[in-house]
Amino acid sequence: MNTFFIADLHFSDSNIIRYENRPFHSAKQMNDVLIQNWNSVVRKDDIVYVLGDFGAEQQEQTILARLNGKKYLIKGNHDNNTNHYYRKAGFTEVYDMPVIYETFWILSHEPLYINVHMPYANIFGHVHNSPLYKDYSPYHFCVSAERIDYTPISLNDIRKKISQTA
Repeated sequence: MNTFFIADLHFSDSNIIRYENRPFHSAKQMNDVLIQNWNSVVRKDDIVYVLGDFGAEQQEQTILARLNGKKYLIKGNHDNNTNHYYRKAGFTEVYDMPVIYETFWILSHEPLYINVHMPYANIFGHVHNSPLYKDYSPYHFCVSAERIDYTPISLNDIRKKISQTA
């Protein structure tokens, strides 16, 4: 079993294609590629943390049923339904606040302030392609879909990339 992370999928949102200059011609094409990429790396028994902005308004259940793995949602600024709604759609659990994972990783939608004196690193989304944020450092890793080739990234790969910066 592996653990994966991704944020800012914005399923079915045709506006995000224009806003973030995504390489898709339509929301349908984007959905199909996101689902294909997800299922190319995530197996049925894997865990995936979606760090906000899942999207797919009114289509969550249909899309979640097509995605492999046990799915957890840390709500982002575009995830406006109730936690019950998202659980009913297919997420195993839904969180309104950041989560500490394996006593070291803080999982959040928006980036959090972390410094060298803190015993944590932050995995986050929200910033998409903003040049104000690096992809990763010893203290953070951005999993916005645009930065990870629209494919969930494993915790092992995050650890490897971060260790190369130390």
